[in-house]
Amino acid sequence: MGHRRAGRPARPTKTPRPSSADRAADGPGAASSLITAHRAAVSLIRAALTANRGAALRLTWWTLLSAAPALVCGKALALAVDRGFLLDRPRTAALGLGVFALSALGGAWAGRQSYPWLAEIVEPLRDRLLRDVVTGTLRRAVAPRAAPDDSAAVAVARLTRQVEAVRDALAGQLMLLWQFVLTVAAVIAGTAVLAPAAVPLIAVPLLAALVLFAVLAPATVRRQRAAFDAEEALAGRTVATFTAVRDIVACGAQEHARDETLAAVDRHLRASNTLASVSALRRLIVALGAHSPLLLVVLAAPGLHARGVSTGEIVGVLAYVLATLEPAVRLLVQGLGASWLRLAVAAERLAEAAQHPPPGPTPVPALTPSDGTAALSDIVFAYGPGAEPVLDGLDLTLTDGEHLAVVGPSGIGKSTLADVLAGMLAPDRGRVVLGGVPLECVARDDLARARVLAPQDPYVVTGTLRENLCYLAPDAPGAVVAAAVTELGMEALTERLGGLDGPVDPAALSSGERALVALARVYLSAARLVILDEATRHLDATAERRVEEAFRRRPGTVVTVAHRLSVARRADRVLLLDGTRPAIGTHDTLLARFPLYADLMGHWHAGASGTGRPPSGRTGSGRPGDGLSTPGAASHRSSSRPAADQAP
Repeated sequence: MGHRRAGRPARPTKTPRPSSADRAADGPGAASSLITAHRAAVSLIRAALTANRGAALRLTWWTLLSAAPALVCGKALALAVDRGFLLDRPRTAALGLGVFALSALGGAWAGRQSYPWLAEIVEPLRDRLLRDVVTGTLRRAVAPRAAPDDSAAVAVARLTRQVEAVRDALAGQLMLLWQFVLTVAAVIAGTAVLAPAAVPLIAVPLLAALVLFAVLAPATVRRQRAAFDAEEALAGRTVATFTAVRDIVACGAQEHARDETLAAVDRHLRASNTLASVSALRRLIVALGAHSPLLLVVLAAPGLHARGVSTGEIVGVLAYVLATLEPAVRLLVQGLGASWLRLAVAAERLAEAAQHPPPGPTPVPALTPSDGTAALSDIVFAYGPGAEPVLDGLDLTLTDGEHLAVVGPSGIGKSTLADVLAGMLAPDRGRVVLGGVPLECVARDDLARARVLAPQDPYVVTGTLRENLCYLAPDAPGAVVAAAVTELGMEALTERLGGLDGPVDPAALSSGERALVALARVYLSAARLVILDEATRHLDATAERRVEEAFRRRPGTVVTVAHRLSVARRADRVLLLDGTRPAIGTHDTLLARFPLYADLMGHWHAGASGTGRPPSGRTGSGRPGDGLSTPGAASHRSSSRPAADQAP
């Protein structure tokens, strides 16, 4: 911890991973990547169908009926031409055309009946995908030693565009793929009945088109995946830039930020153009699979007629190709083809996002912290291998019921200390003991009940005020909840929301109101160790003082990362993180002995020297640290042990 760090060492920005397109390079890697993506899509379809077998059977039935016109149309037109128009029998011609029209109407009606059953399959799958992605993202975020995950913008892109892409693509597959297979089978069968000699003219180009489509699939998958990567990168860069626009302007870094954002836009544009160039080949496939059979049948018509194929039968074959096969091939290549590729790529990406980190070892035996005491011994923590430690050899002991304020320049490691103490970050070295139990011996559920961390940015959920307040204490009696509301000064907010059972819209609350709701939630919890990481920064001084006094009367230990040094004036002890060797003691002692602390305090109360503690009788007498920690607790090797060294 040195003065050369101007700010808190941010968690290293995640180096852009090689895009999936890069990972799926030409050669065996491409085939492997394609197989993985296809397996993800097949697994998704299988899960959707097995989850609702009844809806899947009904969807299959209506799809069969909707494909019936493909089998009827050619034969009906052949009847209308050969036995109607050519023999001057208008009634017979009208009958053939009527059969054709009725079959088309029947197919359209059957197609309409399939949509409700399609929704019964797709919509629950969409909800499950959202739940799995959110759960996986949250579990990775809180996993011990978790690597920095993707940005919030990337998570939003997955929860919106990619989940919707899976939903839409899956609907297309279930609705149209089976219909394409039935349509092609009907065309080949109908042609074989009308003019067997014309079957090769249709089947050979169609087979060639399908082979070409399969050959182009790996390249299209790679470019589709690259487009997703570029889209996620652009979303992350855009959100990061707009979030930090004030700092960017203040630092004069507008050109740099603009260049980075435009570079992300350019990469997204190139990826989209590359995908479009491959997609343009779909027209060639449609021409090969549907238009060339039409041309071949027309050119071969004289020869077919000479071999006994009637005029009406040739017209029927042309109808099969033009009215049935051509739309089916176009649907496969331009619709189902792109849809399947989007489904495969998005399903693979969402499967990665939904993965849960490996569970940590379950302590045997699992011990439960007995009180609010805490001890940090020789704690070393750095954000990544090779990074300078944020905490280096830190020792700290807290007694049950103590109120400790943590102060220091911005970026010095105060929030990191809060996270380590709460067990959110595992130290690289050292030991954390809560309530007399080493942290590694505490089960996760017991840890959640033993300590609670209130972060800088409060989180409020949509629901009632009672649901928000009682999230950590679901069995809290109404009288206890009402008392907490009074204790923290939330009466006006509660009345405005319509009481404890009134609805809460997080967007309609001010930042201070959200902070009060989050603090009341912490206050009602059973945790004996409360860690407030600048959780009161959105409150005015009066509201902050009331909250502070409420937590003083609450049983247990309170560690406050202070954003106002007035909190430090009233704390039992103060931990000063100064970038070299932290010091711990009372406000008066630090004020007299450490110029940095006096300078920080001077920003709020120039020349202040009193403790300013409320008359609660808790002056800290008899607690360790009433005065400076002894120098003997530190070694020359460690720069983070609290020490009583004289200021230079």
